[in-house]
This record gives sequence, C-alpha cells and structure tokens, in this order.
Amino acid sequence: MARILIIEDEERIASFVAKGLRAEGHQSVVAADGHTGLEHALSGEFDLVVLDIGLPGLDGFEVLDQLRSQGSRVPVVVLTARDSVGDTVSALEGGADDYMAKPFRFAELNARIKLRLRAEAGAGGREESLRAAGISLDLRTRRAQVSGRQVDLSAREFALAEIFLRNAGQVLSREQLLDHVWGLDFDPGSNVVDVYVGYLRRKFGADAISTVRGMGYRFGR
Repeated sequence: MARILIIEDEERIASFVAKGLRAEGHQSVVAADGHTGLEHALSGEFDLVVLDIGLPGLDGFEVLDQLRSQGSRVPVVVLTARDSVGDTVSALEGGADDYMAKPFRFAELNARIKLRLRAEAGAGGREESLRAAGISLDLRTRRAQVSGRQVDLSAREFALAEIFLRNAGQVLSREQLLDHVWGLDFDPGSNVVDVYVGYLRRKFGADAISTVRGMGYRFGR
C-alpha cells in the first residue's frame, strides 16, 4: 500500500482518481490548489504525486520546480489537459517522472503509477553518489562536479548522466537511453538523445562520452 497525493483542482477528476487508487489498496489525499499541494508534497509523507498543471495559486510547473529545487525526489506523474510537445518536454525537463494527457483511462494511469512505485522501491538502498572518469553525481542533492568543479544540470541532463555513470565503459544504445530517461512514450525516431549527449559533452568535456558508430554511446573509457 502506498500513500499517494493527488494535486488536482477538478473535483470530478480528483474523486475518480482517488476512488480508483483506493480500490487498488492505496491511501490517497487530494489537494485542490498548488500551494496546498506543494506543502503536502514536501512533507515527506507521500510515496508518489499525481500532479495537474492548470492549478490555482501555483501552477503545476511551479510546484514541480519547487519540489525539485528543495531536494524532493518523490516520483511525480503529471496528469493534464495540456498535451503539446512543448508542455510534455517542459514537465519532463522540470523533473516529472511521467506525463499523461487528459482524457485518460484509469487503467493506464494505474499501470504507470505501479511502474514508478516499483522503481522507487527498488532504489531504496541505493548509494548517495556516483563517481567515474573525474565526474561525480550527488544523488541526494542532484548536483554534479567535474574535476571538483560544480556544474549545473537540468533534470533530464542529470538523469542521462546518472545512467552513463552507472554503466561507465559500456555501450548504451539510443533506445536504452530513451527508455530509461524519457520513457516509452517518446518517439523512437526522436534525436533528443543526441541533443542531450551534446549538452553533457559541453559540460563534462568533449571526450567524456564517445560515439560508437551504429551502436550508441559510451561514457568513459
């Protein structure tokens, strides 16, 4: 059983999601505005947050930004009527773990919630930092250092750097990186992996990540 926070101002939708989660054996709490939702989310009492974007007070993007900037790593599934590519990318860049557009089916939302809860449970005993090839990642504060110098990473850059450091020296395909960092719903033909590898190279050094032609990318030697 998990404790799940639903930050949603549409009472009908909030009630529908809460009822479905209770039927799955979870406890759910509803917050109808951004300020209240942020306060609850920062309490550390919840295992996952279902977050709307169009909220009164603070919108969902602001809630997400404050959550991550204050060090909260609670999984967040964004659930919103905004379904443009720009909004999807903004949410994922801001640190959301998944994104669903309304209208939606509860069965799909529930499957995504289960996936995030399993991933979080499996990470319960993980280390607090990763180090390889002169680069270190603090998994608690989400900060990076290159040869002792701190560099700023966006949420997606950090997620990509983390999978590289966890698999230092191994070749990772674009499909593996896309799946782990952006999720299964991203267009497999997208060049987003190549773009973000370029971002990391500028911050970590051009030689930090090598291209293995026809196979993917390798971090370190």
